[in-house]
Amino acid sequence: MEQQWPWSVPVRIEEIPDGGLERYLSADEATRERVAVFADLRTLRRLEADFVVTRRGHGLRVAGEVSATVGQTCVITLDLVENEVVEAVDLIFEPPVDMRPEGVLPPDAAADSPEPLYNGTVDLGAVATEFLVLGIDPYPRKPGAVFAPPVAPNAEDGPFATLARLRAKGGEPNQ
Repeated sequence: MEQQWPWSVPVRIEEIPDGGLERYLSADEATRERVAVFADLRTLRRLEADFVVTRRGHGLRVAGEVSATVGQTCVITLDLVENEVVEAVDLIFEPPVDMRPEGVLPPDAAADSPEPLYNGTVDLGAVATEFLVLGIDPYPRKPGAVFAPPVAPNAEDGPFATLARLRAKGGEPNQ
């Protein structure tokens, strides 16, 4: 089953001129709300992406940056924390091996495996959403918040201390 992304901005390989295509994306409020739910954020005040898409053989290269202002829950105080996310993007998309013209290998066959390019289309909204999620701090902290472990109870005041005192006096607890 194909992943359903909350933000979709498809670009077909035929739309890319020889010199490349620059795309600046800014998510509207409804899109930011869907992405916030998808990414498990309290708020998503800003989500932008700036990409350059160029042809690369039978595939595409997407390079640029994703930036956002995210609202999360502090793992210590549970207060709202706003953080800035900035993630660099540099991806190669190639048709899957079984969909390439006969005998055609990607330009950098020894490099990391490229992302699959299905039907000659790359979804820039999905790329931006994925890199946003990768850049989110999994343990956000409010500035100055410090975790203090709970104080252990005094061993002389606990329930077993009472039993120990009874035994020391020669008494037995009621059975």
